[in-house]
Amino acid sequence: MLPWAKSRALLVLFAVLPLSGCLFRSHKVEQPITPTTLRTASQQELIDYIDAQAGKIQSMEATVDIDTSVGGEKKGKVTDYQEIRGYVLARKPSMLRMIGLMPIVRNRAFDMVSNGQDFKLWIPAKNRFVVGRNDIETHNVAQPLENLRPQHIYDALLLQRIDPEREIAVQENDVETITDAKGHKIRQADYVLDVIRKGEQGWFLSRKIVISRADLLPHRQLLYDDKGNLVTNARYGNYHGDNGVNFPWQIEISRPQEEYDITLNIVKLELNQPLPDDRFVLEQPPGVQVLHLDKPVSSSASGSQGGDK
Repeated sequence: MLPWAKSRALLVLFAVLPLSGCLFRSHKVEQPITPTTLRTASQQELIDYIDAQAGKIQSMEATVDIDTSVGGEKKGKVTDYQEIRGYVLARKPSMLRMIGLMPIVRNRAFDMVSNGQDFKLWIPAKNRFVVGRNDIETHNVAQPLENLRPQHIYDALLLQRIDPEREIAVQENDVETITDAKGHKIRQADYVLDVIRKGEQGWFLSRKIVISRADLLPHRQLLYDDKGNLVTNARYGNYHGDNGVNFPWQIEISRPQEEYDITLNIVKLELNQPLPDDRFVLEQPPGVQVLHLDKPVSSSASGSQGGDK
């Protein structure tokens, strides 16, 4: 067919389509609700708010309900665990302890502690005591709890200030569609602070802090490694304000590489109360199997292999 003939055929086709209802069908697209009132802030105001809130929180002690799910594409399935009661203690600059209790009987399901560099994890039901460094990943699909690092929880719990000596923040505007508690789709306008850090190999995107323009509170934080991989996706909701401190009472922590999600729903919270060092001590119980994740071969003997360090 000649080129002019092809063009004529297409014109005839488009002319006929509107007359032939059987050839097409339209449907209504539900438009998300957009809040009519949006708050504004400059880049420096957003940075100042993050720094101020970070400076107001030096410690926290919380009673929490813990929802956990494990799995995804790597594991081939997702397992949702029963909600359990637990406790979280955090103290700057890097101390954290988290305890989970078994349902009903309230025996310890796990107990883990970290000083920022090293961590210990006790799993009584498996008679296992795990020791390692926070910067060494294992990605053990068969033992999902062994992938848990206290530092992951700490980094998501407490927003850190933007360090002017090592970091710069760049603001961008964004819009995302979210679903509220009633199932309504809402178009949410956000400010995003892209925090770029200077590392050993140069500058890299360290984190994104997503701030809703509905209330100018952080509702999401994305943490990246120095290779550009997303390592933590944290979501924040149900904010409570007390003495000038806004703190989320619902914190969802997703770790895509290890394929686990933990949601902490705070039941009781105390901020800036003294937390002495002994609250962050986890002794190795006698007779447990010790697993050293910072060594090439895990130890399988019991307490005779000594402590963690």
